[in-house]
Amino acid sequence: MSLRSLKGSLKRLMVPLAALAAACTLSASASSNTIAECFSENNARRIAGCSELIENPNLDSGTKSLAYAMRALALSLEGSLAQALPDYDRAIELDPSSAMALNNRAWVLYKLDRLSEGMTDVERSLAIAPASPHAHDTRAHIRQAQGERTAALRDYEQAMRFGGEHLVKLYQCGLEAQGLYSGPIDGLYTRDVRRALEICVGSPACDPLPADEECRAATS
Repeated sequence: MSLRSLKGSLKRLMVPLAALAAACTLSASASSNTIAECFSENNARRIAGCSELIENPNLDSGTKSLAYAMRALALSLEGSLAQALPDYDRAIELDPSSAMALNNRAWVLYKLDRLSEGMTDVERSLAIAPASPHAHDTRAHIRQAQGERTAALRDYEQAMRFGGEHLVKLYQCGLEAQGLYSGPIDGLYTRDVRRALEICVGSPACDPLPADEECRAATS
């Protein structure tokens, strides 16, 4: 596992804007600064802010679940995958219907090579949010690691169907980095992209998701 590949999948871990809006409607018992820190792009500040929110006894369970999930996200991005798991566990205990937390925990379990557990989580996530491109991508990665080439390809295609042009561009860029695709980064799912994906899913070591820094300009 590598922080590089984890950063390359940052998009799957971000919380919905609706969840952020909900957190921002907290009572005055939690300062706006603490809330802002919990949603900071700086991991150290995010961990500190979310930890402060978690310790707030007046926090409702939904918001506390989100704070645990955000702290887990920061820990994951710092490479502390094993440390992130208990926070995701607590987030899901507090809000079993959080498709985001279930998918994010599935991704961490995948990175820890705990594929069966990860599959259980991502299936639960998809049962709640069947149109999530991120969850389809997670399941595709797990299936690819399990050697289920046809099913993995199907999930990657579902991820592109629901994720649209942006996700197609990410795969195009990642497949280009793997040396499997040399066409334009234009967000179109062509025969060349499919052919490259078909080759990629045949190898557990091939990841169609690129490092974030490699594709930032191309996919913006």
